[in-house]
Amino acid sequence: MRSIRPLALSLALAALVPMTLHAQATSQAAIASSDGTLLSVSAEASSKRVPDVATISTGVVTRGTDANAAMRDNANQMAKVMAAIKASGIAERDIQTSGVNLNPNYTYTPNKPPKINGYEARNTVSVKVRDIGKLGKVMDSLVAAGANDLNGPSFEVDKPDEAYDEARRGALEKAQARAEMYAKALGLRVRRIVSIDESGSSFPRPMPMMRTMAMAAPKAADTEVSPGETSLSAHLNVVFELGR
Repeated sequence: MRSIRPLALSLALAALVPMTLHAQATSQAAIASSDGTLLSVSAEASSKRVPDVATISTGVVTRGTDANAAMRDNANQMAKVMAAIKASGIAERDIQTSGVNLNPNYTYTPNKPPKINGYEARNTVSVKVRDIGKLGKVMDSLVAAGANDLNGPSFEVDKPDEAYDEARRGALEKAQARAEMYAKALGLRVRRIVSIDESGSSFPRPMPMMRTMAMAAPKAADTEVSPGETSLSAHLNVVFELGR
């Protein structure tokens, strides 16, 4: 019995050796058969859309002889502006306070330290307008309510995913066509796509076009805003494998 056990162990080890060698040979053969050429292609495409959402920044700036007076006056005027925003049909979720500031004003005299001569209070909110057709009237109503700080608008597409996907497909088609061109020039063919990297999508914000329309009637003109058209683009880096 003692002599049989070492013999069985030796036979088992001997059986494992060919299996190990076979596995190594298979791996090396797979590496040696990889004769493809890698080609990296960058491509960009865009999709045009008319913006359907506008964001404006508005608020009130007040001054007072002391900090309390400046803040109190600001709060009173800002309450009117907020009421005008809500009266324009703007939802609560589209109104966001972006800053409340109180700063001293100084008088500067040569050879003397600065002296505080009053305070400036500022309250600013960001307002998202989802009906661009009403944007001009909304802005005018805010100024009429007491807003003396108004900036914007900036435009965006509310649901841009469809446009971005359209741009991605366009970029991928460009990359594929370019890879086919290189392969044909080299006497090769495109075997497969090795990787796709989306380096980022861009959404340039167009400069707003604002103008007051002249009217013969005595009624004040509404501020007109033109959203124009914007491009949403996608940039892809695609690696192809070329071979015969």
